[in-house]
Amino acid sequence: MKNSLLSVLMFSAVLWPAATFAQTALDAMAKAVKADNIKWEPLGDTPFEISILYTNPTTQATYLMIRGPGNQHVPRHWHSSNESITVVKGTFVVAHDGSDDKTALTPGGFAYMPAKMIHEAWTGDDGATYFITVDGKWDVNFVE
Repeated sequence: MKNSLLSVLMFSAVLWPAATFAQTALDAMAKAVKADNIKWEPLGDTPFEISILYTNPTTQATYLMIRGPGNQHVPRHWHSSNESITVVKGTFVVAHDGSDDKTALTPGGFAYMPAKMIHEAWTGDDGATYFITVDGKWDVNFVE
């Protein structure tokens, strides 16, 4: 019994500092942004705006939002990383190469595009705001 208790105490003494360090590292990366505090910037010379909410310093995974006015086309492009899109406001129509289907997404709608899949999109009449995550560095590679 004494040896079991001693083993548990020694094991705890080893794990506690590691767990504390891991939590401290997580706390250092924690971030919260209120909707009213989102900072929008022009997205190149397009009518769209972008806000990079967070980029993981280790993996470069990026969390961002884009918004655009009504009836705009996002030309064919691809990303180096896997991309997920969740519509927050408006209508966002997505399509990808290899399919003639276009899918109209409304708030809560979701699309996933694997890395290097060529895709395009359109905003609805009232525009669209959508949340994007990529599991690596954010980039956009347009296709002519």
